[in-house]
Amino acid sequence: RLLIGLIANGHILIEGVPGLAKTTAVKTLAQTIATSFQRIQFTPDLLPADLIGTQIYLPKSGEFTIKKGPIFSNIILADEINRAPAKVQSALLECMQERQVTIGETTFVLEEPFLVMATQNPIEQEGTYPLPEAQVDRFMLKLKVGYPGKAEEKEIMQRIAGRTLEKIEPVTTPQQILEVRRVADQVYIDEKLQDYIVEIVCATREPKVFGIDIEHLIQFGASPRASIYLNQAARAYAFLQERGYVTPQDIKTIGRDVLRHRIILSYEAEAENLTTDDIITKIFNNVE
Repeated sequence: RLLIGLIANGHILIEGVPGLAKTTAVKTLAQTIATSFQRIQFTPDLLPADLIGTQIYLPKSGEFTIKKGPIFSNIILADEINRAPAKVQSALLECMQERQVTIGETTFVLEEPFLVMATQNPIEQEGTYPLPEAQVDRFMLKLKVGYPGKAEEKEIMQRIAGRTLEKIEPVTTPQQILEVRRVADQVYIDEKLQDYIVEIVCATREPKVFGIDIEHLIQFGASPRASIYLNQAARAYAFLQERGYVTPQDIKTIGRDVLRHRIILSYEAEAENLTTDDIITKIFNNVE
């Protein structure tokens, strides 16, 4: 899924309880690319200027100079992104969508590839802030990380205890990533599959039209970004499967990660302990 985000040029949000190697996964991926990488630890006292930079006054010349922030990198790891308040999150809106940053009156275009990979603890955890909808919608994928199995946990324990962790070496360059993106963009997606994507997204807004009785469970459906990202992610997934075309199963496989953070549930759904994943399953089971 991290590779899909990298190939499809989409930001990724990873959610899970502490200690599941979310940060390690993103850091490792960044180290395999010979590019600039910044890890930003989000804290409650962080300011927008700490991310994007600020104007500094020079008393000698009486002029302002711009000091760029850590956001000016190719891969950004926004660690525990929901530990910072909304004013800090809003600083990310422009760079995530327009791939540019404005400091004072100057606008800087960010270098490609530019990717924000954010980790967050579940909202119920102490000292976290819910992310603004406008920002959550800018993430192509929202991934949920669960606990490892017994065999996996044993291997993790042995590797860490034995200090046998390999040093990560770069295996690719930003130019190669951009070339891979160009190839992935040429993956064929049939008109019928494009209609299928649009119908899935429309079913989150008007389920009654598709004969799905879940209207009372959804407050807001997915935005048009869902259709765009589902198309791009399905192509990237097909590419990783070494296919030059998209199948309906590709869309179903990646669909949950693209849609789960774009559907806002009603109080009724929350009262019934339903998740957005349950709603998406019903939609996939009913849209032909």
